[in-house]
This record gives sequence, C-alpha cells and structure tokens, in this order.
Amino acid sequence: MGTHVIKMPDIGEGIAQVELVEWFVKVGDMVSEDQVVADVMTDKATVDIPSPVAGKVLALGGQPGEVMAVGSELIRIEVEGAGNLRESAAAPAEPAPAPAAAAAAPKAAPQARVEVAAVTAPPAKPAVAPAPRPAPVAREANERPLASPAVRKRAWDAGIELRFVIGTGPAGRVLHDDLDAYLAQDTQTSPAPVGGYAKRNDEQQIPVIGLRRKIAERMQDAKRRAAHFSYVEEVDVTALEELRAQLNQKWGDSRGKLTLLPFLVRAMVVALRDFPQINVRYDDQAQVITRFGAVHVGVAAQSDNGLMVPVVKHAESLTLWGASDEIARLANAVRTGKAAREELSGSTITLTSLGALGGIVSTPVVNLPEVAIIGVNRIVERPVVVKGQIVVRKMMNLSSSFDHRVVDGMDAALFIQAMRGLLEQPATLFVE
Repeated sequence: MGTHVIKMPDIGEGIAQVELVEWFVKVGDMVSEDQVVADVMTDKATVDIPSPVAGKVLALGGQPGEVMAVGSELIRIEVEGAGNLRESAAAPAEPAPAPAAAAAAPKAAPQARVEVAAVTAPPAKPAVAPAPRPAPVAREANERPLASPAVRKRAWDAGIELRFVIGTGPAGRVLHDDLDAYLAQDTQTSPAPVGGYAKRNDEQQIPVIGLRRKIAERMQDAKRRAAHFSYVEEVDVTALEELRAQLNQKWGDSRGKLTLLPFLVRAMVVALRDFPQINVRYDDQAQVITRFGAVHVGVAAQSDNGLMVPVVKHAESLTLWGASDEIARLANAVRTGKAAREELSGSTITLTSLGALGGIVSTPVVNLPEVAIIGVNRIVERPVVVKGQIVVRKMMNLSSSFDHRVVDGMDAALFIQAMRGLLEQPATLFVE
C-alpha cells in the first residue's frame, strides 16, 4: 500500500490561497476516483475538488473556514501501489495521519460533531431505538439553509425541501449525512414544530466562512476605500410597463416573457454612450482609470449561499430578449451553484434589484473596482400631477451609488436623468 497526497490545486487567475469551505469525507472513509472530497472558495466562486485516485482517507489537511495556500497538502489517501508520496517525505510524514486526524476534531464546532456522531454511529445498545432528531426549527422561516451544490442536487432529486433538514455542519450547513438521517426518519412520528408563542432560549454560534466571509470582506473593503455617495430619482414607468405588457402578449409565448431588467440594462447601455466616464474601473493602487467601450453589466442575484454578481457580457450588443435570456441563464446558474468563475467576474457597472421587496429608497454599495451601481426600487401606483391634473401613475425610484473619487456629482445626476428620460419615453431606447 502507498500514500497519495492531494495538494491544493492552482485554480488560476493568479490566486495564491483559497478558503476551505466544506469536507465531504472524513478520516477512515473510502473514496472512489473522481469523487468530490471538498469544496474550496476563491474570491469569485466555489470549486469542487475531486480525488484522482481511489482509496482510504488517512488525514485531512485543514478545517472549514481555514485559508490554505495553493500547493499545500489538502488530503492524504491510502492507495494500492506506491502512491505519489516521495521517499524523502515518506519518513517524517509516516506518523502524520494520527496527529492530523486528532487535530481535526478540536477546531470544528464540538456540538456539530456530536450531532453528526449521533446520526451516523451505530447505537450502543441495539435494543434501544436511536433518539429522534430535533424538530426542523433550527432556522428562521425566511432563512435560507446552507448546503453545497452536490447536497442541493441530491435534495432536489429526492424531493426534499432543505429548509426542513437540520444542518450539523459548520454554520448549520446541511451535509450528506443530514440528508441520510432525514430520509431515514419516520415522518409519521416526527415531533411537531414548536408553536409560535413557545419560549426559546437556544443560541447558535455561526462561523463566518465561505461565501459569507467573502461578501463581508468585499463590502467592508468597498466602504473603506470608495468615497460613496448616493443619488435617488423617481421615474414614471407607466408607458414602459404598458410596452412590456404589449410585447409579452404578442411574443411572450414564442420569445419568452420580459421582466423589467432587460429594459433597465438597455437604458444603461444607451445612457453610457453619453457618459463613458461612468463605465470604468478604478485601480486606486496604480491610480489608473480604465474606460471600457464594452458594457459588462453585473446583475446582483441572491443565492442560497448569499449575494453573487453574475455578469451579462457585452450588453451593448444584446436585444431585449437576448439580455432577458442571458439574465435568466446566469440567475439559474447562480441558484444551482453552477456559475463558472468567468461568469462572476469582469463587470464594468452593476445593476441591483430586490424586485417587489425593493422598498422606496436604498443605498447600494459600489462593487469595486467599478465606480457606479444602479439600484432599482419597487414599482408603486400613486397619484401624481400631470399637466395640472391628478392622475394615478406607476412610479419607481432609482437609488444609485457612485465612487466620488472618480464620478462627480453633476455627472452622476445627469446620467441618472438620462436613464429616467429613456425609461419614461421607452421608444427612445431603440432610436439609433
């Protein structure tokens, strides 16, 4: 028997270190060739790490949340044959599996480890039935469960709603073991959820790791470095909504239904022709502004793991339906965890919308190194004065933020006013 060492791979883009997000194996497990053993995260995306060999796991090189250098030891696997561990390293590495395995337990959340053991270990007394798992009340009603793409796909295939599955991984993450336990439990005898007026004293420690850590770091970095200022303007979208309804009625079945987003993307593209100083990236270390002819629109999208920004590349070349199809494709890739790294990078300006939850006003954070982000608030019907008459119109606010180091207040206001004019007179969106 030999030892095969899997090192943290070079994922590209000059990345020197990545964060270990989740293990799918533990010491003593048998793994097959091409089986995914871990998830790691770069600045842009989560990446599955498969095993190139089959064998038995001897040691794990880190814990979830740990930042590891590219080339560092990720996992050791006992294999048939000589393995790839060099003779020079074999002697000092021989006793390593035991300490590494022992060191793995203290760093993890002790309570989570106990829960996993209770689910997966055989009962000490065969005559005693295993204790029932807790009722599915560990997370709030509107809280999205954490899980890897592989776990989500398996749950989808099995018809399981992850919000009902207790997660025993770090930060309450749902693991494959949790799905096994959920499938094995007798749903007829599952305890009923706690009532809404029941007193609760439970607490939960949630490590900030993975995508949530990246989001926190990027938001903090953006607020620290950029000189934010926001500008809010209301837009009468009555005519735009009428046009959208007409287009959907005529071509919705053959071309697909249009949402508001493709029109907003088109308005940004047309307005940027007159304000190219806003379609830029600012390298504040090199003190260089790069101005782009192409408009690569980042569309902020909420996923089960947190906020992600897939990029609609070359929006200036897309029709309404072309932009709509690309937005839908990217949103689906984000939701299913299949978005590629290149689909999550390269934006020159960002569009963010909470749809019906958009509120009245928001103050979005600039997506560095960009200098502008356009925020869309919800559409509401309210009375307005038009030519001396009070009429009911569909109104919407654009709440946008800019980096004042690069964008002057006058330019920002004029840019948003240009978008407003295009949206209020939607025929001008298509006049060349």
